[in-house]
Amino acid sequence: MRIDILTLFPEVIEPVLSASITGRARAAGLVEWFVTDIRRYADNKHHKVDDRPFGGGPGMVMMCQPLWDAVLDVESRDPRPAQRILMTPQGRRLTQELVEVLARRQRLLLIAGHYEGIDERVIEKLAPMEVSIGDFVVSGGELPAMVLTDAVVRLLPGALGDEASAAEDSFSPLGKSGERLLDCPHYTRPRVWQGLEVPEVLVSGDHEKVAAWRLEKRIERTRARRPDLER
Repeated sequence: MRIDILTLFPEVIEPVLSASITGRARAAGLVEWFVTDIRRYADNKHHKVDDRPFGGGPGMVMMCQPLWDAVLDVESRDPRPAQRILMTPQGRRLTQELVEVLARRQRLLLIAGHYEGIDERVIEKLAPMEVSIGDFVVSGGELPAMVLTDAVVRLLPGALGDEASAAEDSFSPLGKSGERLLDCPHYTRPRVWQGLEVPEVLVSGDHEKVAAWRLEKRIERTRARRPDLER
């Protein structure tokens, strides 16, 4: 898989994605990502990429030309068709189901906007999938782009080492039913900490009982915390 991230602040992307699971997946050749500075495509001597909004109002708006040229140039570097994605609080909610769909694509192109927004005309021309990580606003699309990248990469075969890790995550489909549950509680050593003991079943050595306990706890936790997930 190839992931391209277009941003005005490329320096914030690489350090985060180079760490942990995403970094190891890249080193193993499971994914490659490239970060492109949109500012390089500005066709003016001051590399200006934003201007005041027509109609007045606060903030600045990203201009059409730099982003348009950046997208077309980056897409030309690889023959595989790219799924264009604009990170925006106005987009569809990023869910595990959507992550699973995106993880099956060969190439993603993520656009991280900034300032007050992006000129609507270039959005209309590019026609990207618009994706939001939640009903809140952050300073730019860089953090959402990294969230999406991390969520997608960890689903790539071999990224986690143990494929069961992703299958047992919160929101992952459960068996043939496809039901999506929250994860169960987890424990490690010591067996007793500040008077709190690990549930006896987890140290029983009975794998069937452990599996049944974990499923029961997943159902209980989902009903208590996210009843909207129940079918």
